[in-house]
Amino acid sequence: MYTDIEFPAERGEFYKTLRSQILLYTGQESDAVAALANFASVLAIAFERANWAGFYLIKGDELVLGPFQGRPAVTRIAYGAGVCGTAWREGRSQVVEDVECFAGHIACDCNTHSEIVIPLRRRDGTMWGVLDMDSVDMGYFTDEDRAGLEGCVELLERFG
Repeated sequence: MYTDIEFPAERGEFYKTLRSQILLYTGQESDAVAALANFASVLAIAFERANWAGFYLIKGDELVLGPFQGRPAVTRIAYGAGVCGTAWREGRSQVVEDVECFAGHIACDCNTHSEIVIPLRRRDGTMWGVLDMDSVDMGYFTDEDRAGLEGCVELLERFG
């Protein structure tokens, strides 16, 4: 059962609290879909200005929509397409302050102004998907968020 908590404003403490909440709701779960669903839910609660939080999983030569919180989304993204496909192609996180300035951005919600995408990696370092988050605010996600979220998705490496 979920208990409301307050996430601290200070980013270091925010990410400690976020990580503990993610562990609480995913740590004992053996099913990837269930863990990803609760992970996305915790993110949606923690990031008040995020309008979408979820996962795309690598299936062959495309990313396929996984568990998420938010409005309906594009279900398949080609390798290298949009912010998610770029993160997959480059093998690194993407922090986009203004999605209108990102060539090839795939718009799912016209209210989205910024985006962050974090690769999901197996223990051997290979990618198996991405975490994608959108915000209604321009420049909402920072490099501090990138580092914090990279630390959080490490909790999922067992599912890759």
